[in-house]
Amino acid sequence: MAGCAKPVPQADAVATGDAATALWSVPDIALLADDAHGRTVRRGHDLIAQTTALIGPEVAEPARRFAGNNLNCQSCHLVAGTRQFALPLVGVVEDFPQYRGRSGAIDTIEDRINGCLVRSMNGRALPPGDADMATMVSYLTFLSSGRKAGNKVEGRGLPRTPELSRAADPVRGKAVYLANCLACHGEDGLGKRAGKPGDAKGYAYPPVWGPDSYNNGAGMARLITAANFVHANMPLGATWQTTALSDADAWDVAAYINSQPRPQMAGLDKDYPKRSEKPVDAAYGPWADDFPAQQHRLGPFAPMRKPNP
Repeated sequence: MAGCAKPVPQADAVATGDAATALWSVPDIALLADDAHGRTVRRGHDLIAQTTALIGPEVAEPARRFAGNNLNCQSCHLVAGTRQFALPLVGVVEDFPQYRGRSGAIDTIEDRINGCLVRSMNGRALPPGDADMATMVSYLTFLSSGRKAGNKVEGRGLPRTPELSRAADPVRGKAVYLANCLACHGEDGLGKRAGKPGDAKGYAYPPVWGPDSYNNGAGMARLITAANFVHANMPLGATWQTTALSDADAWDVAAYINSQPRPQMAGLDKDYPKRSEKPVDAAYGPWADDFPAQQHRLGPFAPMRKPNP
């Protein structure tokens, strides 16, 4: 799953015929000067690409252990957030400040980064004014350089994989996992270390469940997000243009992965204070509807989107 896809050329662009849509491009960080700005942006890049080595739970200085697991940000935002349709970070900074239903408030880009640290990285927030937060924001700002504010960025987010008319099937998903994912992430889903526990080198292939994976409050713990990510980017070598799994396989294997044990985040009942804004695949309550928890977890989701009579 996350973090085991190869880089792809960044020059491929998708024309949409919409003049307000920017074609895909990524600025070259290697062209930055070796000055204060260049070093700041590069530090931000490294925090995305090598999170565990810099602020992970095994770094030497306990006060800098902000990530609670040994994932890197690029375990989900592939190739340091520069890969098209792989949860890229290109253009993201332009979206903030932004109202977000999960918090029920206007969030800053710093709030969004801390949300990933607390959820996907199962850790704790960087404090206000932290220098590493400033470098990550600088890197995200660099990724948006040369773009007109307000233009849609083609390649953002994830492609939409057609939803199933049935519930996703974790049992069938296990067979898909064993056939396609085991080589990287292991039969136990615990990934493959780059070194050994305690060395802050993290994973060659990250865990997709277990104590060192994302917690149940992370975006990847939602079935729709996970299925779309898997279909567009997994297994190794797949891209949104050349997918390897069928639609059904992607939904079922995502259901299997997210049915496995993982860290549990406290206070999830406080998410989405306006319950009608809660995504249908948020697998934890309370919800604004009467659909069972199992359907929120596995679907089918189309009936849940129909207004109640």
